[in-house]
Amino acid sequence: MLATKTTVEPITSGLAVKLKAYYELLKFRLSFLVAFSSGFGYVLGTQGAIDVERLLLLCLGGFCVSGASITINQILERDFDKLMTRTKNRPLPTGRVSVTEAIWFACLLGMVGLWLLIRFTNPLTTALSFLSLLLYSFVYTPLKRVGPIAVLVGAFPGAFPPLLGWVAATGMISYEALILFGIQFIWQFPHFWAIAWVADDDYKKAGFKLLPLGGRKDVRTAIQIMSYTLFLIPLGLLPLKIGLTGVDSAIVATICGVLFLSQTFSLMIDGSRKSALKIMFSSFIYLPVVQIAFLLDKV
Repeated sequence: MLATKTTVEPITSGLAVKLKAYYELLKFRLSFLVAFSSGFGYVLGTQGAIDVERLLLLCLGGFCVSGASITINQILERDFDKLMTRTKNRPLPTGRVSVTEAIWFACLLGMVGLWLLIRFTNPLTTALSFLSLLLYSFVYTPLKRVGPIAVLVGAFPGAFPPLLGWVAATGMISYEALILFGIQFIWQFPHFWAIAWVADDDYKKAGFKLLPLGGRKDVRTAIQIMSYTLFLIPLGLLPLKIGLTGVDSAIVATICGVLFLSQTFSLMIDGSRKSALKIMFSSFIYLPVVQIAFLLDKV
């Protein structure tokens, strides 16, 4: 009896460790944000009653494709992740998941995600999702060691989710879809650059070059961050202008945009890591709050 218990416990424990490692590998919160943004675009693009089953399967497909992209990113960067404090404990650098296991995991997620999209949405949504996977995994990832152009390239797949949701609902890329894409596209820049400012020392260990204007943490870079954040205020009003959403969400978007922008001023003044952190956390709050406001206005 004791021997059986001793045998079962290590197996159960080992399985739990492996499952936890796979959970970390797909970065659940980031993939969930992708799924949410896709659902957001779908709801805004739907005319009439919302097909809840199709909405959930779209979100699941987007979640899987995102998880595949993120896993491929970690496979390609595993040796660089070992060098950085913030990433050295990820599943691949620690050996909790082997490269072969990670490749199979990425393939499984990618195939399931794309199958769900082609089966329950349309070919254009599926093609754009596949393009997003390719851009993030095989263009953005290696460009991170080349220069800040990586942020521009990465902003495209990063802004695809609401566009994909709209296309899944309507079957076409319209100006409404491009506005939703544009908001998330511009948001990427202060978001990425704030992270790059905070993690600059770590990024230098791996040779990542994401900060603009020569990679300096100076007032010029802070002004660049402020400028892109400023654009979010008029962009947040465009859904109201075209009649996609109402006044209430426009007010929320404007308030969030102004508060987000206000965080950039202290970075221009003191250039501190603390100020960059405030911008980073503000970026995490801005996007979901504004999208939820648009959704509530639509519903």
